[in-house]
Amino acid sequence: MTCGPRIYNLFPLLCGSIRQWEDHLPRIAAMGFDWVYLNPFHYPGFSGSLYAVKDYYRINDLLWDGENSLEDLLGSFCSKARELGISVIMDLVINHTAKDSLLAAEHPEWFLHEADGSLRSPRAIDPADARQVTVWGDLAEINYHDPAQHAGLAAYFGDMMAHFVACGIRGFRCDAAYLVPPEVWSRLIARARAERDDAVFFAETLGCRLEQVSALRSAGFDYLFNSARWWDFKSPWLLEQYNAFRTIAPSIAFPESHDTERLATELAPAGCHRDDAVLVERAYRLRYLFSAIFSTGVMIPVGFEYGFRGRLDVVRTRPQHWEQALIDISAFIAAVNCMRASIPAVNEEGAQRQIQSGDPAVVCLLRRSLAGPSWVLSVINTDLHQPHQAHLAGLDADILSAREVTPGSPGQTLSIGDALLLAPAEARVFVNA
Repeated sequence: MTCGPRIYNLFPLLCGSIRQWEDHLPRIAAMGFDWVYLNPFHYPGFSGSLYAVKDYYRINDLLWDGENSLEDLLGSFCSKARELGISVIMDLVINHTAKDSLLAAEHPEWFLHEADGSLRSPRAIDPADARQVTVWGDLAEINYHDPAQHAGLAAYFGDMMAHFVACGIRGFRCDAAYLVPPEVWSRLIARARAERDDAVFFAETLGCRLEQVSALRSAGFDYLFNSARWWDFKSPWLLEQYNAFRTIAPSIAFPESHDTERLATELAPAGCHRDDAVLVERAYRLRYLFSAIFSTGVMIPVGFEYGFRGRLDVVRTRPQHWEQALIDISAFIAAVNCMRASIPAVNEEGAQRQIQSGDPAVVCLLRRSLAGPSWVLSVINTDLHQPHQAHLAGLDADILSAREVTPGSPGQTLSIGDALLLAPAEARVFVNA
């Protein structure tokens, strides 16, 4: 059985120099993660943003140890990760560069320009109000609209990727993948796999339209990221998205990311103060278990296991922003990761649907293997404060009983139709008996 990726996002600006990143690897491995995802470590432009790359081949000064080269530092990190069974993913930001990038100076023909000849910045229009336009003034937008530029761009970025594959990078998280044409991705993926045949590509497609994701079908991505983090446990859109996207590529869920607020800061509407350790731990356990079971892969950012509350900032975060742990669910995360690695239906993107529970606070999801009889049933009490009881109905005809595999459970068998009592924020997982 091939297991879906279990990804830990090690945010560079919080974790210090690349040498210091190595100190995190043993505990990441102990939690059962098999991938570490690094946000951009390249030298940034004038804004200092990790995502405004000035020089792809130079290390960000904030991450340098003052002595060794980027190649040596990254090679050492990837080697130590590999010894612990962990592969390394780098962020691949090729839809834009910093306004003052070396690439823009060397190849201005590869960029979009304003009428006055200046570099054009990427922008986004608020779909709810076209008058609201966000412009990223520190960025220069690469011109993928002109097919005549595709070969040059693919060659340049292909060389850059090959350089980092030689350092030990195995995976690429492709930022705003829908802004780069599929035929360019096809070239880049082929180039990387010519250097390393097990290179893995993760497409960041959050916030784009279904047709934009569908257009990437031919590109050859291994995984997409899904929007489970924003689900209210009620609306139908998440399962609609899941079942629409799963034929393009399997997906990865996350309870929070470097692009979102920390979960602890968003719990007030549920009657939970961000410093209430008991309720925060309930919410974090629930959200991690749900994310780990919902789709083929799962990811968390550094600090999730400790209930960190400070949002990660691509410009301002520093190692001194490391927080005192409010909670520590590292052992729970390890148990969940071990569990999900053993369940075939969780490691492939088979059909998934919601099952009636008889209680609006209880969400039940049935997910089946792509082929064969394997299935997984998750039963989730979304109420952080009160217990609820579920009566499962509407299951498939071949499902008569289920064996519990929830971490910490004794593995008892449940007969379908039995009442199931769930503690506040409890999630329970069942598979074929």
